[in-house]
Amino acid sequence: EIKTIFNTTLERAFKSPMLCDVTKVHTGYSVTPRVTHCTEDETWGKVGGSRKIFMAKTRNFKGGESSLDTVLERKENEYWKIEIGDFKMPSMGFEKFQGEWFTTQLSDGKIQVRYRYTMYSRIKILYPFHWLFTKTLWRNYMKHALENVRKLAMEKAPYLND
Repeated sequence: EIKTIFNTTLERAFKSPMLCDVTKVHTGYSVTPRVTHCTEDETWGKVGGSRKIFMAKTRNFKGGESSLDTVLERKENEYWKIEIGDFKMPSMGFEKFQGEWFTTQLSDGKIQVRYRYTMYSRIKILYPFHWLFTKTLWRNYMKHALENVRKLAMEKAPYLND
């Protein structure tokens, strides 16, 4: 989990990570390829809605469809919970990821953001590696994505679905 303050409106802090262009949020970092586009996203942003995610080619991934994102919960201007699963790319033994985005208004134009990921492993022998991966590389990736969301919120980037 990481926390920060966004200097924007509550609506922008809440909607930007999920409803702005995902290719501008997940731009690639270390071993994680950048998102190139998504399809079948007509229901994205609504509880139960989903989208197929496509990523760029890297040394470890041939490029193309990588996963399915699904909205599990949405509490307007407060909370999102999504799941990333149905991996079509190497997942290092992870079964799924769940991401949560919390927004709390502190004062006019100051929003506290908490960004949390839970990673589910299906291979117990890999738990030590997974723990290290999430505490180092993934945490830095989360910071990278969070800063991209901050930029989109500040730039008042358009929402793709709502």
